[in-house]
Amino acid sequence: MTKGYFITGTDTGVGKTLVACCLLRAFAARGLKAVGMKPVASGAVARANGLVQDDVERLMAAGNVTAPRELVNPYCFAPPIAPHIAAAEAGMKIDLDYIRRCFSALTEQADVVIVEGVGGFRVPLGPGADTAQLAARLALPVVLVAGVRLGCLNHALLTAEAIAGRGLTLAGWVANHLDPQMAAAYENVRALETLITAPLLARIAFTATPQSAVSAALLDTRKLL
Repeated sequence: MTKGYFITGTDTGVGKTLVACCLLRAFAARGLKAVGMKPVASGAVARANGLVQDDVERLMAAGNVTAPRELVNPYCFAPPIAPHIAAAEAGMKIDLDYIRRCFSALTEQADVVIVEGVGGFRVPLGPGADTAQLAARLALPVVLVAGVRLGCLNHALLTAEAIAGRGLTLAGWVANHLDPQMAAAYENVRALETLITAPLLARIAFTATPQSAVSAALLDTRKLL
């Protein structure tokens, strides 16, 4: 199987971390060594052992491989702002080649590495770099998390088109229901099933407190490449 997947979303806050953790647990349940990676994270809190960011902590807890934090999360920033702005404020440059080296080191420790992007598919990371370029640099198939709410059809289709435009493979997608009051939510998902050629891996129902340990059972990893 492939050594990893890049998890992107139709927007920020659509459940990328939830789905990444679900994939980690699902692959681990199949007897594979699975580790998560969050190359760039912002919105961290200072602790005694350094900056701690919630998404990173959740990924590290969901996998079954103990990997150095500096490989799992090469770039971590305290301000909850766009990463290229946070990096500029910190006087740092987000180096895609360095991230690739960290990813390669993780592949030596695991059967599969689940790499979670930041925000949507085209979030800037610095001058001439964005998350789409990061996915391409890692040469990973992409799993798209579509936040099912008003506007999801356009956002999902544009993102799928952007992924294909970068020459990347959309390995599958997940419909994550975010609005319990959305009218015709399931009809929207069915429409996307007919318009996105990649397989629907799971449909995650709305819940106020989503749990990856529960949702992992919904993911059909056999549909992945």
